[in-house]
Amino acid sequence: MRAAFAPEHAPSRPLTIVSSDALADFLQSLDAGSRTWLQSTGFSAALGEVRLMSDSATGDVKGAVVGLGTHMARARSRFGLAKSLPALPAGAWHLAGDMTEAQAEEAALGFLLASYRFDRYRPNASPPQPAQIKAPNPARAPVLLAMARGEFLTRDLINTPAADMGPADLQAAFMALAEEFGAKASAIVGDDLLAQNFPMIHAVGRAAGAGRAPRLLEMNWGSTGPHLTLVGKGVCFDTGGLDIKPASGMLLMKKDMGGAATVMGLAHMIMAQNLPLRLRVLVPAVENAISGDAMRPRDILTSRKGLTVEVNNTDAEGRLILADALALANETPTDAIISMATLTGAARVAVGPDLAPYFCDDAAMAAALEAGAVQGFDPVWRLPFHTPYEAAIEPGIADLDNAPSDGFAGAITAALFLRRFGAHPRYMHFDIYGHSPSDQPARAKGGAGMGARAIFCALPQMLGL
Repeated sequence: MRAAFAPEHAPSRPLTIVSSDALADFLQSLDAGSRTWLQSTGFSAALGEVRLMSDSATGDVKGAVVGLGTHMARARSRFGLAKSLPALPAGAWHLAGDMTEAQAEEAALGFLLASYRFDRYRPNASPPQPAQIKAPNPARAPVLLAMARGEFLTRDLINTPAADMGPADLQAAFMALAEEFGAKASAIVGDDLLAQNFPMIHAVGRAAGAGRAPRLLEMNWGSTGPHLTLVGKGVCFDTGGLDIKPASGMLLMKKDMGGAATVMGLAHMIMAQNLPLRLRVLVPAVENAISGDAMRPRDILTSRKGLTVEVNNTDAEGRLILADALALANETPTDAIISMATLTGAARVAVGPDLAPYFCDDAAMAAALEAGAVQGFDPVWRLPFHTPYEAAIEPGIADLDNAPSDGFAGAITAALFLRRFGAHPRYMHFDIYGHSPSDQPARAKGGAGMGARAIFCALPQMLGL
């Protein structure tokens, strides 16, 4: 489903927003009949609580009242107003009531995101026709639409099962995105990776079956302005390799290409808004499978950069494919490199599924991101590139270890491993989850973009656009 606002000039009904603190005054402003009816229903203006208001003469729905809750309730639930969407009759609505500009924008974006449906495998389903909100600020509508549509692309890619979203399918989606916006795209596939010196991407993906060969995807867009490079982990399914995951550990592994899906969604936002920059997107796309040709524990790989890596766990494969892509990213002058990956369980233990943790040594770049996170309603949390932990990724027999055995600081040691290859003064790495474990306002259970809106909103400050 394509995110859309109701047409600006369409007839619409008011969606009146009222906070718990302002409820008493709001009730006094109503006519006696409306006030008595709202009070009789027990309306308390809790966040997302909705009551339809009828015309006393015709009985038709003339509007709705939705609770904004308390300050604490809003702090505990992002996009809380979007909970009201299923209760609203189809048609156009406009926001009314006492809201700040930021609250109105969050509400508008929340309603867009809440309209998402993934119905690829239910072709005969009749999904409800959700109500549509009018953009509270028409000048901002294109930006909000770009963010929502980029997010929808990310969700669609993550939600698609691995049988239909293998490396070749991800390539097809990547090429379609490039074609939509007139970008140039290319792919290096299979044994050609060795010929072009991407040995770790090849090693991780070579065990996959016919038609699912590993590949490196590249997209370039824009001709002027600062240069931004995005790198996204595209492990389309992760068995763990010979260090095989238990069955329970594979249930969500269709989402292990969430980094690729997220940078593609971010690229959609950037190109849809025609930001004045030059964009390069790199996606190493593989399936970490098991066969007689699979890489083995304690194999030593020589990376594109020339650094040798001891494979102490074949299930720590994402950092291997990203390393070759990051090495390529650094071979061309660029103003910033951002990598995104569903990389470690340690990051989830640290910050849970709702925050996008990131690593960055550049204070100005991080400050821009923090401001963008507020503007994009996309929370992030900075973790440290703690250099004293470097020793943990140096096994002695090779330059680097892909999986330190001590079990400590797994997200940090993974990020330090990547920093060896993304060695750029303005390098930022995200270790995201890419999945909403339960239905939440504006975020249905399933694939979820994390960090992309924060980056998108940060780019003007981050790159001086």
